[in-house]
Amino acid sequence: GGDDGEDEEEKDEPPKSQWKAPPTVPKEEAKTGANKKTYFVCNQPGEKWVKLPHVSPAHIAVSRQIRRLLTGRLESPVVTYPPFPGKEENYLRAQIARISATTQVSPNGFYRAEEDEEDGGDEEEGGPTVLEPDPEFEIGNISEFADPSNWVHHVSYILPQGRVSWWNPVQKADNEFEDDEEEDEDEREQPDEPEPETGPNMLTSISEDTKVDDMPAWSVHLSSPLLPQYAVAIASSNLWPGAHAFTAPKAKFENIYIGWGLKYSSSTFNPALPPPVQEEFPAGPDIKETTDPTVEQERALKVAQEEAEANEAEEEEPEESDED
Repeated sequence: GGDDGEDEEEKDEPPKSQWKAPPTVPKEEAKTGANKKTYFVCNQPGEKWVKLPHVSPAHIAVSRQIRRLLTGRLESPVVTYPPFPGKEENYLRAQIARISATTQVSPNGFYRAEEDEEDGGDEEEGGPTVLEPDPEFEIGNISEFADPSNWVHHVSYILPQGRVSWWNPVQKADNEFEDDEEEDEDEREQPDEPEPETGPNMLTSISEDTKVDDMPAWSVHLSSPLLPQYAVAIASSNLWPGAHAFTAPKAKFENIYIGWGLKYSSSTFNPALPPPVQEEFPAGPDIKETTDPTVEQERALKVAQEEAEANEAEEEEPEESDED
């Protein structure tokens, strides 16, 4: 009985996985970043308004990889690949955040930038510039707003991470290492410092937006070139069809979106492919399976080995005779 116990202790334990899930990117607090505003929705005028939940970076990241029409049922599951981590209410909120960040524009000069007292206006720390309306701004000549360079973005850009302000995942990993007292500091591998994500600044002209299939990102025109004093200047997004901004003389501006909640695409949508299957073991010549030789190959190998042995024997005989 004692020998059996010792044998069990000597047996090798199965290897343990060293993989650790990447840290979850936290959502931005209410009234900040992508959650700066709260949205209420309803299917028809007169119905009860329903408050949408705050958006998370995971919702935005997956919504960029899928295309799905809305059903109007907020509790409806979103069955897609990659899997969407939420219901239709979360998908709708993610699309609102993406459309708002890309298509909310205003006449150049309507807003002016001011420093945020809480973060000192330091954009590197994730504090976007605070915009305030300029009380002295006037539309003036409406024909000037038929030029895209006179329209600017006034909503913060959403980074590829899914947040307006970049979050450092290495800092989170360091905190986890500090909490883990069992891990040896000498064997710990320090993660590489990632490069912070950046985007265009607010009040950037829409004329600098990336083109959409060789056409400008925005189409800007006057409602009536014959009577410009009574015309309305309109800026329409070609990236998000249905998003428009308009302004008129001696008036402010407005943004409106009437669409399907889908980004423009000139080609048929193809879902993302699943990732490649993980290898069971590292491939190498020591463990690579080979094809069994045929009978003819074995005979040829045997003949070659016999000839090599005979040649070695003939070479050794003269040396022995010389010694005699």
